Amino acid sequence: MSIRPLKPLRIGMVAPLCEATPPRLYGGTERVVGNLTDALVGLGHHVTLFASGDSVTNAKLVACREQAVRLDAAPLKSDCAAHLAMLHDVKAQAHKFDVLHFHVDLLQLPFFTDIAERTLTTLHGRLDMKDLPEVYARFAEYPLVSISDHQRVAMPDANWLATVHHGLPPHIYQFSAHPNGGYLAFLGRISPEKRPDRAIALAKATGIPLKIAAKVDNADKAYFHAEIEPLLADPLVSFIGEINDAEKVDFLGNALALLFPIDWPEPFGLVMIEAMACGTPVIAWNCGSVPEIITDGVSGRIVGSEAEAVLAIRSLHWLDRRRVRAEFEQRFTSLVMARNYQRLYYVVSGGGQVRTEGLENVG
Repeated sequence: MSIRPLKPLRIGMVAPLCEATPPRLYGGTERVVGNLTDALVGLGHHVTLFASGDSVTNAKLVACREQAVRLDAAPLKSDCAAHLAMLHDVKAQAHKFDVLHFHVDLLQLPFFTDIAERTLTTLHGRLDMKDLPEVYARFAEYPLVSISDHQRVAMPDANWLATVHHGLPPHIYQFSAHPNGGYLAFLGRISPEKRPDRAIALAKATGIPLKIAAKVDNADKAYFHAEIEPLLADPLVSFIGEINDAEKVDFLGNALALLFPIDWPEPFGLVMIEAMACGTPVIAWNCGSVPEIITDGVSGRIVGSEAEAVLAIRSLHWLDRRRVRAEFEQRFTSLVMARNYQRLYYVVSGGGQVRTEGLENVG
């Protein structure tokens, strides 16, 4: 069987404008897009990133808004208008690319139907919402990529091309063999489905301090003030707030474990592999993508109750932090992610048959 050699591709990468790519603080999708873009440049592809002007990238940057929407201090702003303007610019330049890779959910669907076959759309959010299946069925010509197999459950008949797990650049996350913090970590966002209350309950049950590094969106402020803020008075609990990447590495690396006590169908959970990159095991509830990301007994423990979580925390000494980091390096680096997407780009761009051996997590 003849196999065509890989050739550099011209890739248009379309990021959300909510955060910079990568984000200055919290932000999952834009961080993934930034990691993927830089890794693809490292593989020799010609990548153009459509993103906010405060983005930092090794690719060619097309600034579609001067500043990311969330941290823009303007009192009145329209993220919808900003994204529609960006898509207009992408459409005007579409002829320059072998493949367009969209990360803006469904916004592009009405505008690129004439070239849908040479696009990829990675869906980053939950899909178990009314109206979504009908929309994606209406635009079935678009090849879709899921970020976990579980994410597909709500739309099993959609035009799925593959599942590609997220990846991170390993050099950014320093391995910590001997954490010196003596605490449990909760990192991400304060919201009911993330269950910070469970994390606090586990700290109280084990007597181990808990540090919470999380942002509070406007939509969750009422929940935070009513349900979580009163719990922060416990001396075992420290609320740090939103942190940046440099702070995140120290925060995770010095933790005994990351608590991931979710109560929703998590599509991926980037914080899990951020912890793994530092060698920090993850105690995670058996929801959504968790069984795909965490290898129980190797990179952490998968639990179904607070009682099981307490036992897992008390047994952390059985988990080898070097094996946690090794699991990350094997499965969740940005290079692994980029190679998996590279395969898909050749498929949708008509680049012919390419090698698939050694490409992890591609369905």
